[in-house]
Amino acid sequence: MNWNLTEADIDRITLGAGILGTGGGGNPWLGALMAKAQLAEGRSLRVIGLEDLAPDAQVMALAGIGAPTVGVERMVEGSESARLIRVMEQHLGHRIDALIADEIGGSNAIAPMIAAARLGLPVVDADGMGRAFPEVQMTTFFINGHVAHPSGLTDFEGNTLIVTEARSPEMLERLLRAGTVAMGSAAYFTTAPMTGAFVRRHAVPGTLRLAHRIGDAVLAARAAKDDPVAAICGAMGATVLLRGKVTDVERRTEGGFLRAVLTLGGLDADRGRTVRLSVQNEYLAAGEDGRPLALTPDLICMVDSETGRSIGSEEVRYGLRVALLTAPAHPHLKTEAAMRVVGPEAFGLRAP
Repeated sequence: MNWNLTEADIDRITLGAGILGTGGGGNPWLGALMAKAQLAEGRSLRVIGLEDLAPDAQVMALAGIGAPTVGVERMVEGSESARLIRVMEQHLGHRIDALIADEIGGSNAIAPMIAAARLGLPVVDADGMGRAFPEVQMTTFFINGHVAHPSGLTDFEGNTLIVTEARSPEMLERLLRAGTVAMGSAAYFTTAPMTGAFVRRHAVPGTLRLAHRIGDAVLAARAAKDDPVAAICGAMGATVLLRGKVTDVERRTEGGFLRAVLTLGGLDADRGRTVRLSVQNEYLAAGEDGRPLALTPDLICMVDSETGRSIGSEEVRYGLRVALLTAPAHPHLKTEAAMRVVGPEAFGLRAP
């Protein structure tokens, strides 16, 4: 597969990635603007399939890291991620053949495209989560034994950190998180290169195509004046947990994360119901009357009930009319090993 993205493709992927971001992953619309700027400057955004990766290809995952609230307030400069890849290549002593999204959610679905366009590299139609998670070690790559070093971190001012030794992915998370806080809670990071064979075995496949399909369904529903929420459910196999409005927001930025408890009150057929959400960048648990409705690693997504536009955890506010959806996580995230890293117990969660 060789897919050269157009502006229309970016619009669709942005819509879908925002929904797959489960509240996190960074604001997708800012990422879309930067991706379109690459096309305007004559560069290409080229996507390849997992099947196109040679077994010995060198593939590097890349993503933004930090608190979503900061990511909206502090615009990135645009070339940070490409600069980080070049620094990592110098450290490694060899070139990278392709980039892949660490997570498909939000602007992190777009981030590797921007670096790849600047470097003349392809992006793989896959990622390491099939959604977004708040911590570095929570990828199918690390769950299946990927090494924790060398990894890199950079910010828009050019400050760059290379982690040459990390004893575990969890320690890598702590090191990169501390660096991110020092950089103002907004940075880009990359992890050690992976072989094409490893990525083909362990990546969540086809997630850029999935984001595109979700976005296309939303736009088609809007054009036909149909229900975009129903269109999203059909495109990604989701179900509606609640249609209602936001009635309370308890939110803070702490330790490089956005943490929150959100309360939704039902409207129309759901009137009288109250659902609460636990948030660590992403929506991780939804509960009603002390009973869990949905728990990580399954996706919990909040969208505008009229337009189907995703609502990130940093932009939730009182009075928003929303639909709360859930969809099953990819089987890669349901293994025993994966559940230890991304299941409810990894976050100390139960029904909020």
